[in-house]
Amino acid sequence: MAVALTAFVAGSFWASLHIGAWSTLPAPEPIALGERLGWPAAVAIQLGVLAALYALLGKLPGAGADAPPDRSIGPQRIWRLPWAPAAGALVLAALNLLTLVVAGHPWSITWAFALWGAKAARAFGWEPEAGGFWSADFQSNALQSSVFADVTSVMDFGLVLGAFAAAGSAGGFRPRFGPSPRAILAAALGGLAMGYGARIAYGCNIGAFFSGVASTSLHGWLWIAAALPGCWAGLRVHRFLAPR
Repeated sequence: MAVALTAFVAGSFWASLHIGAWSTLPAPEPIALGERLGWPAAVAIQLGVLAALYALLGKLPGAGADAPPDRSIGPQRIWRLPWAPAAGALVLAALNLLTLVVAGHPWSITWAFALWGAKAARAFGWEPEAGGFWSADFQSNALQSSVFADVTSVMDFGLVLGAFAAAGSAGGFRPRFGPSPRAILAAALGGLAMGYGARIAYGCNIGAFFSGVASTSLHGWLWIAAALPGCWAGLRVHRFLAPR
């Protein structure tokens, strides 16, 4: 995972240098369903689509194979899986609303990775003026400031620390070292692809899909429509790269 994260940072920065070329491709105007249809109708339609998907996916083989949630009460129950999916969804929705109120924008993750990559490249002599993406006001200011002044970076730091804390509290923190060369190659290639793709898509499954759909942007649905077959293809490629 450390290799994948490092490669993700590199891939995201790499893609930022090509944003100008990607932006020349034909593209429709952004569509916000809330603006086109009105917010009540847009939210109702999206909830209807999600309900239909829930019903459809629930009928697939193996959909009900998950173990029933532990109903016991206590500190260990809070951290040990499984949580009821509905509880996790409600917590994510509430925290995303809190993020919107505090940060002024929906939850995002991958912008920080591009910023970290740019800061690392700058330390090795790269000049931000060489890339049009980094000469824009927002990107330039972020590059000049500390990462702790960047909301997304701080949230990403908290995400990693929170994952460490949760794993430790649940007794699941077991560091593993010495991955095989094949595993390192798979992690590096996957990280590069994810980083590059997330940058040109202006987000990952969080910024592009979760926050996109929450804001009724049509691009969120287009993202997931492309991501699902991409996952199917990636799982089959993984068979050849994963360690035996």
